[in-house]
Amino acid sequence: MKQVNIHEAKTQLSKLVDEASRGESFIIAKAGKPIVKVTALSAPTGRQVCRLGFMTGQITVPKDFDRMNRREIERLFTGGA
Repeated sequence: MKQVNIHEAKTQLSKLVDEASRGESFIIAKAGKPIVKVTALSAPTGRQVCRLGFMTGQITVPKDFDRMNRREIERLFTGGA
């Protein structure tokens, strides 16, 4: 993660904020000591990061899911009547 001193952060704030908004967090340091971390608000944190299985037990998928409406879908893609 990039670390910048306060003076650099002040002079390049727009550029740094643009980078952070694209997910490139950075640290601002004072006299070489890190004091704050700047991260985009939309960046996932904590529980948001791992979403695998977040709906476990809340939905069911029919066993014939991969065959449901097969003829209708084929008709739509092939232009059949």
